[in-house]
Amino acid sequence: MQNKYDGIDRRKFLKTAAVSALAAAAVPGRLTAASFQADSLQVWSCGGLAEAFNKANEVFEKRTGIRIDYTGAFAAALGKSLLGGAKTEVFAGRVLKLTQKLRKEKKMIYFRPLCFTEYVLVTPKGNPAGIQSIEDLARPGLPVILPLGASPPGGDAVMGILKKARIEKAVLKNTVEKETCVIKTMPKIINGQGQASIVEKRLTRMADFEGRVEVIPIPETLFPPGPLTFTIGVMKYAGDRALADHYVDFICSREAQELFARQSFIPAFSERGRTLVEKLGVEDA
Repeated sequence: MQNKYDGIDRRKFLKTAAVSALAAAAVPGRLTAASFQADSLQVWSCGGLAEAFNKANEVFEKRTGIRIDYTGAFAAALGKSLLGGAKTEVFAGRVLKLTQKLRKEKKMIYFRPLCFTEYVLVTPKGNPAGIQSIEDLARPGLPVILPLGASPPGGDAVMGILKKARIEKAVLKNTVEKETCVIKTMPKIINGQGQASIVEKRLTRMADFEGRVEVIPIPETLFPPGPLTFTIGVMKYAGDRALADHYVDFICSREAQELFARQSFIPAFSERGRTLVEKLGVEDA
């Protein structure tokens, strides 16, 4: 039987229609379509945020009557497109350096911290190999599946964690498969083809995977800082600036941020999020 994830290509756009400033913790005013000049807003984000954005966009559309033309896509492809001349009105990007570059080149008017990701160990249900910590991945003969072939920042982030833990050589010897997609790693762990992997926690909350793996924390000190940060900003191409601002206010509000938290992101408004904002320097110049 063919695995339904075999055809997934994270480099392709995942298009779907509708299904922080730290002070923006309250729900913004309930404006409607009549309050704005435009009746739609183009929003791009890195694909990893798609599940959370779909839920938030549905709420925003029902409340305002504004249509959100949403695209979630492979992070590096979006960045290359925007730096090369592609246009969108609101962009929620991964990796702070990309957002800062868009600001420096005056393609983005401003940005806010949105949320942060984190990494965990996953094992098959019941944890048959008895994995307790990341150091156990170096145990001789333990079959490990890692998304080391995944496009940046997927594979790079995992390798960065292994290097920081100083176990990369031993774990690479145990790696029975270097998966090319972070999502396709999960079914193989669920099915027991590997006894452990390192993934973003958000994957464990996706509908197809939730409750089907054991989740073991990884110390935050091992996380590479680059891929942790997601921001949201208004682009210079926004046709209705008031609408774009209102949308960003909503996405950074407590109501919407709780939707991101349910997908296992760390909201920027949370206590932990505020600590990361300061630690990682996630602020507009």
